[in-house]
Amino acid sequence: MKLTPDLLLRAYAAGIFPMAESADDPEIFWVDPEQRGILPLDACHIPHKLRKTVRHGPFEVRCDSAFAEVVRGCAAATPDRPETWINAEILQLYVELHARGRAHSVEAWLDGTLVGGLYGVALGGAFFGESMFSRVTDASKFALVHLVARLIESGFLLLDTQFTTPHLERFGVIEIPRAEYQRRLTRALAAGAKFQPGLTGGDAVSVVLQSSTQTS
Repeated sequence: MKLTPDLLLRAYAAGIFPMAESADDPEIFWVDPEQRGILPLDACHIPHKLRKTVRHGPFEVRCDSAFAEVVRGCAAATPDRPETWINAEILQLYVELHARGRAHSVEAWLDGTLVGGLYGVALGGAFFGESMFSRVTDASKFALVHLVARLIESGFLLLDTQFTTPHLERFGVIEIPRAEYQRRLTRALAAGAKFQPGLTGGDAVSVVLQSSTQTS
């Protein structure tokens, strides 16, 4: 069966998502983890040093201004991440979803250059985070804080990170069983939220910084 944007959206609504074994592998398979990573939007932890970067750092935040470039940045191999799962078909599919207003990027810019960011899919009140990249220290983390702020400001209920890592756990990402994830997903899909790239996010970022638990 050919993978299409419509099929992809149905898959997300059912709680599954696609991956490839590597960027060079043309085969795509579906993933439905027994334990799902999520970042509770009301329990985001922001490391102390990052708080200073978000408040006073050098980055400019933009949304949806360079979506394809963000996906390519996430797909690029790095010394710390020599293998990625984003192949050419996945890139094209998400670019098509972006054109439909279903996929979005949050970007960190420095002196007019894209230096980090993340992308994902929005359905109802659920945001499915796909991947992030950074070419400058803290750039992707900066984008994540701004994503959380915009999701809260727009009335989202669920931020799905798919899996969890020690890096994500520092922000409060937890694992929940598949059945619990499905319950949260059903509730979120029924919400009337809408991702708004044009939001300034300033007030919401301040709220996130003030309400989040500080970590080292």
